[in-house]
Amino acid sequence: MTDWPLPHDGIDSVVTVGKFDGVHIGHREVVAQLRARARGRRVVVVTFDRHPLDLFDPARAPHPILSIPQKVEALLGAGADRVVVLPFTKEFSTMSPDEFIDEVLLTGASASLVLVGSDFRFGSQGAGTIDTLTARGSTAGFEVVQLDHVCVDGGIKVSSSAIREALRDGDVESASLLLGRPHRVRGLVVHGHQRGRVLGYPTVNLEENNEGMVPRPGVYAGILRVHGQDFLAGISVGKNPTFTDVTRDQVEAHALDADFDAYGSIAEVGFTHWIRDIESFASVDDLILALHKDFADIRRLIADGELHL
Repeated sequence: MTDWPLPHDGIDSVVTVGKFDGVHIGHREVVAQLRARARGRRVVVVTFDRHPLDLFDPARAPHPILSIPQKVEALLGAGADRVVVLPFTKEFSTMSPDEFIDEVLLTGASASLVLVGSDFRFGSQGAGTIDTLTARGSTAGFEVVQLDHVCVDGGIKVSSSAIREALRDGDVESASLLLGRPHRVRGLVVHGHQRGRVLGYPTVNLEENNEGMVPRPGVYAGILRVHGQDFLAGISVGKNPTFTDVTRDQVEAHALDADFDAYGSIAEVGFTHWIRDIESFASVDDLILALHKDFADIRRLIADGELHL
């Protein structure tokens, strides 16, 4: 298993391990606590390229909130010095807890401190617990720190499952609260039907296989990042039933106060507020009236000082 992308360099490190799907406020607190205890040591986050269910029961595997590149960027932004993405393979899944400690934490990551949540499980069939880790740490010379779950106002536990559920419901406000930032998708800007430009509201259309979990179909307020700049945006997710030539769900965003050529660029779309369901309008004029109202609502919802991803 030496081909894993672990450092194997002997540099003293503080380490945490987890799926970190979404990199929500709880995950960022883990990294913050790890950095606070680092005292000059390297901060290493070990994560995985897929959920275990992707390997064992794909039909039940949860949809990832972020792509792997998005997750790595978010963890580095949260304060990690290095992020290691391990392939979750059948071989990996059969490791015993002791093998995981020896090969991943000690030999691979040079851990002198390991920080994990109270429900942390590792090794074959999740046989290893925080007690297992603590017992080995006492003999192998690494410290184990347990971090409790992070909750938001009202005692709601921050979890990736809750964020996925909010996005499936179109409740991007709740998702933002749990993430600590607007949920984002990004992808290559491709040519659409050019209908937005004809209507006077040109849109940035993302390719079909974009990064990040797409919320339920609807109209949203949000922020569009193109060429390193953030713009107030109206966002449409889904098919436009007013027209019959849109055959797939798509993400398109209109920058309210700018017009630019973004074709071939990578754009990022952040969702801040739900506006309404996708509707079929009797005429193009009715659609334009609805867009006028949408954009007025968006301006009321997002202040200038909130215009950032």
